Amino acid sequence: MADTAPALVVGLGNPGSGYERTRHNVGFLVADSLAERVGGRFTAHKKSGADVLQARLDGRQVLIAKPRSYMNLSGKPVAALARFFSVPPTEVVVIHDELDLPFGEIRLKRGGGEGGHNGLRSVSGALTTKDYLRTRIGIGRPPGRQDPADFVLKPFSAVERKELPVVVEQAADAVELLLRMGLEAAQNRLH
Repeated sequence: MADTAPALVVGLGNPGSGYERTRHNVGFLVADSLAERVGGRFTAHKKSGADVLQARLDGRQVLIAKPRSYMNLSGKPVAALARFFSVPPTEVVVIHDELDLPFGEIRLKRGGGEGGHNGLRSVSGALTTKDYLRTRIGIGRPPGRQDPADFVLKPFSAVERKELPVVVEQAADAVELLLRMGLEAAQNRLH
């Protein structure tokens, strides 16, 4: 990633206490972890409809954000932030839950499909490109015939909850690695 442009790091989730501990909100948890690491607080950014924290990570200007809209409408606040802070889509990092990865697995990539993820579909549409960075956090597939849409809105299992703090910290490490080293070097280190 270019060191001169600020990076926009967006954790995807749903607002409200009813969604706080659900699988779909793992992006928010990682954004909170990154905010803790830089000792900052989120404040409302009225022009975008997101909570934002401006910080420096490894000497680089970084905006950490959590859209205040529901997951399937998160593209509008992401695009508004990117425009307001002049961040090109190639410098946007979206942190999200991933059904197609086993629980706790973390993968970095640029672009690609949305795999039925409505938050990613919204971001791709609003940015008018799929060419942004992604930190994918595995939540696994739903058991049996459970609808994936229901599964992502359920709380983590008791076993997953025990492992979740470690997974969140590993995902935050992956985001920092991505910002510091760029995609290819970070993938080589992580994968």
